[in-house]
Formats: sequence, C-alpha cells, structure tokens
Amino acid sequence: MGSIHLEAKPGEIAETILLPGDPLRAKYVADNFLEDAVCYNKVRNMLGFTGTYQGKRISIQGSGMGMGSTAIYVNELVNTYKVKNLIRVGTCGAIQSKLEVGEVILAMSASGDSGANMAYFNGMHYAATADFGLLQKAYEKAKELNISTHQGSIFSTNTFYDDNEKRWDIWEKHGILGVEMESQILYTLAKRLGAKALTVLTVSDNIRTGASASAKDREQSFTDMMKIALALA
Repeated sequence: MGSIHLEAKPGEIAETILLPGDPLRAKYVADNFLEDAVCYNKVRNMLGFTGTYQGKRISIQGSGMGMGSTAIYVNELVNTYKVKNLIRVGTCGAIQSKLEVGEVILAMSASGDSGANMAYFNGMHYAATADFGLLQKAYEKAKELNISTHQGSIFSTNTFYDDNEKRWDIWEKHGILGVEMESQILYTLAKRLGAKALTVLTVSDNIRTGASASAKDREQSFTDMMKIALALA
C-alpha cells in the first residue's frame, strides 16, 4: 500500500532519490539518464520513476514548488518508503554578481523563512545543513567530472514575489549564494527523520545582473547538475 500522495508499493522506490521540483524534469532525467526506468507515481501528475544508473538502482521524484509541497514528499518518502538519501536537484536565482547562469552550487546550508521550522523550534533558529558525507562526495565527483562548483549557503523562501527591492541585500552581505524554495525544510526534515540530504543547484538567473535562462533550459539543459547528483548513487 502506498502513502497519501504516492501510489508506489513498498520496495518500488530506491534508497537514493533525486528530488527536482518540476515533475517534467523528473521525466526528462528518467528518459535520458536512467536505464529501464519505470513510472511508479502519477498522483497529481507528480511523476516519480525508478531505474538504474551505471548499475545502481535510483529513483527520481517531482516534489513541487515550495517548502510545503517538499515537506509532504520528504515525509512520505522517508517514513513509508524508507528512503535514506535525498538529493534535491533544482535551480536558483543567484544574489552574488560573480555567479553566472549555468554554474553549479553545492548547498552546505540553507537559511530561510520556513514557517514549519519556526513551529518545530518554538521560534528559535535552526541551522539547516546538508549531510557532510553527501556534500564531500558531490564535491569529489564534480572534480572527477571536471565540473566547477561553488560551495556555500543558500536561502529558501516561501514567497516568490515580493515588493521589497532591498530584500536580498542583507543575505548577499552575509555570503548567501542564491535563492530557491525547498532546501531549508528538506535539510531540517532529513535530520529530523534520520535520513541524509543534499541540494545541488544550477543558477538559472542572477537577480543582481539580470542574466537569465529560458524555460527550456531550466527543464532540460542543466546536465552538469544531473551528472553530479546521479554520480552520488
């Protein structure tokens, strides 16, 4: 029997899973990188697949946009399907001018504005961090693949649109590399549930310089990030 939002049977999801926000990106990776990929989930069109990569069984599951959606899938993947390694693959907006579109970030930690985190820790501020073993391995795999990466902190937000033009100034000043919408709760829940997590991001646009990528590039063309994440398996 599956969970509320996933119709897979126990055993149909691998211990290591990639988590793109976009279910179409999950399908793209399954079609282009995995062998013998089987779709195990179509609930709400949040597609999930299991296949093999270089002989290793691996799954990829769309997680939706925002921390609320991500939290649903992380809870069910770990609690019901016993997933042990969760690797978010996604995009971010850079807030450091030096970062160029297409570059890869390995997120050491994720600050953010998660209401769930505030509730979990009674208003105190938890430092949501990646699993060091996954982070170190991703860094080493990237070097083997001759892919340059940036290691540092990111910010996860639940509000994509905001009227405050100076919103990111304080975060840029403190070294935050980019902004996305999922990793803070992913890192928190992984620790809370006894799993391991890492976020690997591709810069899709730079909020400071105005540079941006097309929607097609966001869905299909960020292969460096995918190669690093798949190599972790």
